[in-house]
Amino acid sequence: KMSNSSSTTYFLLLAFADSRELQLLYFWIFLGIYLASLLGNGLIITTIACDHHLHTPMYFFLLNLSVLDLGSISTSLPKTMANTLWNTRAISHAGCAAQIFLFAALVGAEISLLTIMAYDRYVAICKPLHYGTLLGSRACVHMAAAAWASGFLNSLLHTANTFSLPLCQGNTVNQFFCEVPQI
Repeated sequence: KMSNSSSTTYFLLLAFADSRELQLLYFWIFLGIYLASLLGNGLIITTIACDHHLHTPMYFFLLNLSVLDLGSISTSLPKTMANTLWNTRAISHAGCAAQIFLFAALVGAEISLLTIMAYDRYVAICKPLHYGTLLGSRACVHMAAAAWASGFLNSLLHTANTFSLPLCQGNTVNQFFCEVPQI
């Protein structure tokens, strides 16, 4: 029995512009955004890691948030910049799957971590006398690990489900990076 679908080895992403001059302009804009993100998050991570006075739950979660932010911007922007610079639209099947998995995992963990950070501020404001017992270093590590684990587990399920389905619309992705709804 023959299947009505074909296997793809690559996907074609949406191009930002048709003219080479605009593509190069976009490359420089993306490079600036990427470098600003690397610098800003790198400074936050370095400052929190080096200053012993910042080893508190709030800054521990902020450090995790900066790492997640660095990871999430690094999953899609470098490939977008490379495609823009080299005037191509292609991304491999495995590269697309990796991009979907990592982006969904890191963003999912980031959302969970923001929820935990909101809880941290709630306890600090509404239950200041219980803050030390509710948010000790062990509890903070467990909450951060749960945020990371939930993001990666959710992403694993979404990515596996997405790539287990047959592709019906060809290999063109109407987006600048790979994401679940477009595949």
